[in-house]
Amino acid sequence: MTISAYRDLHQHIQALKEMGLLIEVDREINKDTEMHPLVRWQYRGGISESDRKAWLFKNVVDSKGRKFDMPVLVCGLAGTPAIYEVGMGCKLEEVNDLWTSAINSPLVPNQVEASEAPCQELIFEDKALLNGRGLDDLPIPISTPGWDNAPYTSSSHFITKDPATNVQNMGTYRGQIKSPNRLGMNTSTELRTGGYINWLSWKKRGEKMPCAVVIGCPPVISYASVQKVPEGIDELHVAGALVGQPLNVVKARTVDLLIPADAEVVIEGYVDTEYLEPEAPFGESHGHVNLQEYNGFMDVTAITRKKTAIVASWVSQVAPSESSVIRRYAYESRNTSYLRNVLGIQQVITVKGHEPLTSLHRVHAIVFKNNTPPTEIWRAMYGLAAFRQAEGKWIIAVSEDIDGENADALFWSMAYRCKPQHDIKILPHQHSGHGPRDLEDPEDASVLIDATLKGTFPPISLPKQEYMERAAEIWNELGLQKLNRESPWYGYDLGEWTEEFEQMANLAVKSEYWQTGKVMAQRRRNDVAMNTEVRTLNDTDENG
Repeated sequence: MTISAYRDLHQHIQALKEMGLLIEVDREINKDTEMHPLVRWQYRGGISESDRKAWLFKNVVDSKGRKFDMPVLVCGLAGTPAIYEVGMGCKLEEVNDLWTSAINSPLVPNQVEASEAPCQELIFEDKALLNGRGLDDLPIPISTPGWDNAPYTSSSHFITKDPATNVQNMGTYRGQIKSPNRLGMNTSTELRTGGYINWLSWKKRGEKMPCAVVIGCPPVISYASVQKVPEGIDELHVAGALVGQPLNVVKARTVDLLIPADAEVVIEGYVDTEYLEPEAPFGESHGHVNLQEYNGFMDVTAITRKKTAIVASWVSQVAPSESSVIRRYAYESRNTSYLRNVLGIQQVITVKGHEPLTSLHRVHAIVFKNNTPPTEIWRAMYGLAAFRQAEGKWIIAVSEDIDGENADALFWSMAYRCKPQHDIKILPHQHSGHGPRDLEDPEDASVLIDATLKGTFPPISLPKQEYMERAAEIWNELGLQKLNRESPWYGYDLGEWTEEFEQMANLAVKSEYWQTGKVMAQRRRNDVAMNTEVRTLNDTDENG
């Protein structure tokens, strides 16, 4: 068996603990009423992003008093960007290049024998599934108590394959716990997920679809599962490329699929392709409750697990959440790569999805290098609107000095750099996408906004960088709380700053501004109106 250079979930948890990013809860916690609400407070209670943690619940019960022998990890994969960095093994600024390389150069996994696969240390099949060792043995929390109609697997990676090519696909979908041996499956049809496409292929053949669902695994597998890779590429191959080593996989017990050998829990079975069942209500990542609809279901044939398995559960629903953080960097990387490498728009610096409340799909900012031709700006916006079905309702183009992650900065750019009569276009006949559905008008539209600089502007009215840096040193000397710098945090020139203005500003900080006052007095006039800008007068006018 090849020794893994990548961390499994247990090693990842230990790394989080050593870095002070883990809260361990030893007291009894009810998975159906207390667990997710408790973690939710770190997103809805005014807790800064840097102070949010991963949570490991060691003493899990349900509302009937049942005790579970598996801990539950919540927010352990992407509770914060810092946790995501630990799982990816790189800094955020390196993520884009890493994703691009991994998708372009996937690695075929290393298949091991069942005896070498930790995920098959314990095996439950047939009657065992109906005698306390089925889905009811797994401590799956209720995500949105008071709204959800059952516990749902939220970190569940559904592995399926194309029946014609045998190419596997792995996607993350919710799964309703319906009985000890029946699991719901909701593949997002508007996002054209690989699991849905494969389901259609098996349906066409008149056969049930083999499926394996991974609950808990090496972090890199979870990150690959939420990435939108091109069709025909196996996410397990991409995950291996992310760590620079083929993943260890093993053949599933009862279905013809390869599964991660280091998984914590694997649920095997067949998804019906003739019948669908009602599924939901469930609090969704778009921030609203998804009402009941017909979706797939899987008849479970086996559950395998490690002896010391840990169940992973993601906090989703209203963003920011673990669900949005874990998708954010993968989505942004894919969107940026598409515009730069497929459409060839090299002036694109990055694409940022707005996360709080909107959950990444609805609002995008494209950050451009200065002096990008307008034709390329509009080509990029149209390209992003058409890249994937149901994405990009609001697409805002901004210049490189604007922080595309900061909604205030986006509105600032729109307020002063966009003239709506020239710089806004509406692209009709778009899919309404992932969100509450309007049954009367299912179509939507994309609004494209060019809020880039289109000429010179006066400087940003904040102290220059060197003065803000010096003030920050004093701030730290005073022992005040840690500064989280928000762009813009210092003033900079946008093209309308003369040498004379610079000289006057330098005199001012030297406390020699009386000299400037003398010059101003020498330039008095009686032939101009109040508020006349000096720059509108030429030298002849000003000098008489």
